[in-house]
Amino acid sequence: MHNDTEKQYLLKAIDEFVGRLIVVSPDFEIIAANYKVKKLHGSSIIGRYCHEVFWGRPSPCDNCAVVEAQTKSKASLRPKPADIFQKHRIPCYYAYPIYDQNHIVSYVSVDFDLPINSGLEEKFQRTNAFLKNLILNAVDCVIAADRKGNILIYNDMASKVFGYSSDEALDSLNIRDIYPEGVAYEVMRKLRSDEYGGKGKLRQLQVDGVAKNGEAIPILLNATIIYEDGEEVATIGFFHDLRDEIEMKDKLDQTRLQLLQAEKMASLGKLAAGVAHQINNPLGGITLFTKLILEENELAENIEEDLNRILKDAERCRETVKELLEFTRQTRYLKQPCDINEAVSRTLFLVKDQVLFHNIEIKKELSPTLPKISADIQQLNHVFMNIILNAAQAMEGRGVLTLESGLTRDSERVFIRIMDTGAGIPDDKLPHIFDPFYTTKEEGEGTGLGLSLAYSIIKNHGGTVNAENNPDGGASFTIEIPLKTGEENERTEL
Repeated sequence: MHNDTEKQYLLKAIDEFVGRLIVVSPDFEIIAANYKVKKLHGSSIIGRYCHEVFWGRPSPCDNCAVVEAQTKSKASLRPKPADIFQKHRIPCYYAYPIYDQNHIVSYVSVDFDLPINSGLEEKFQRTNAFLKNLILNAVDCVIAADRKGNILIYNDMASKVFGYSSDEALDSLNIRDIYPEGVAYEVMRKLRSDEYGGKGKLRQLQVDGVAKNGEAIPILLNATIIYEDGEEVATIGFFHDLRDEIEMKDKLDQTRLQLLQAEKMASLGKLAAGVAHQINNPLGGITLFTKLILEENELAENIEEDLNRILKDAERCRETVKELLEFTRQTRYLKQPCDINEAVSRTLFLVKDQVLFHNIEIKKELSPTLPKISADIQQLNHVFMNIILNAAQAMEGRGVLTLESGLTRDSERVFIRIMDTGAGIPDDKLPHIFDPFYTTKEEGEGTGLGLSLAYSIIKNHGGTVNAENNPDGGASFTIEIPLKTGEENERTEL
């Protein structure tokens, strides 16, 4: 009876112990825990690993007293790293083995804190739990590292953005791994400077991060140095992923440029309609009176040939005006079945007799069996006109312009390839030619909008446009458009 009472008091004493007291198996599985531990973490911790429950780690902590007790087969007292959020506590770690007939069957792990201010222990623990929850669920990446770069804190958003799991980050990731080479050093240099938000602070720095798969991620970084007794002990950074914002900005820029182009084409269409009306009236008179002269008079053969030439040229002018009106025709921008070869041919008809093309040989290698595609013919006209004029200018009016069309190997796309024999595109400029306002022409000779608008139009058709330099000189632009780009009569953006 006396022994039973003693055991009851002992168990009550363990439950009332002010610190954490648990019993773990040799593989760190929690076998028993005192009341305080269960109150803070719940009874479900029984059967789980201690390093997982208390530290969120997949393996035992580096300074674990149980590990040392296993190694030495005796009690171990280890200092626990000071919690950077609780500077007013003196932490201790203590563990000792439990024997059964000379065999160690489990270990007691005791974690007791001696608060300087009595009665604050539970408040500290609740505050720490709140801060941990706040950090883990923050909308931005939160990553803290010690002076060697080892990760101390790595929240859920960091896992989502950078691709490393929490276990990977805490076990083997170094803070330098999430930056391009040399950038981590530059971040620390600015953190220690007074020029970027005050010493120990860094505000609104845009840098690139590096994900696990090697992807470069634009980041807005706010960071601070954690000091302990005046010395650096850690750094913590808040990483805001800028990809969505940059994508939105790009879409807004494209929309603005497209609206500018729409306004320009609307003005051009009105101008073309007015000019066509003014030209068609005198052309009608020329045609009418020339035919009357031919019909009502006996004329010499050479005079008759001249008059027929006048009729032919007048008809040619009428066709040019007709094509120009068709080219600039204002529509609701509907996708309809269209012949892509016809769009290319119409563009060539409008430009081939211009002075710029007099010394350019035009080769048409258009597949006659291409199926029709669902597209806005007017928008495609703009694309082909822009690329063809660029090619002629690149050749300085002398060379060979080749236009090819056909089906891609998978027969799911139609392609148009426009090739010139000019000087080609400089390698350093090639990646940027579709960027808005970027131009390879001399100042004042181009706006840098033509190719960016062409890119946008083809993208809106579900297609791609790529540029490359030919092995024998000159450049090639290849446009691919899916045979099926959506329902016909679908309203599309500019």
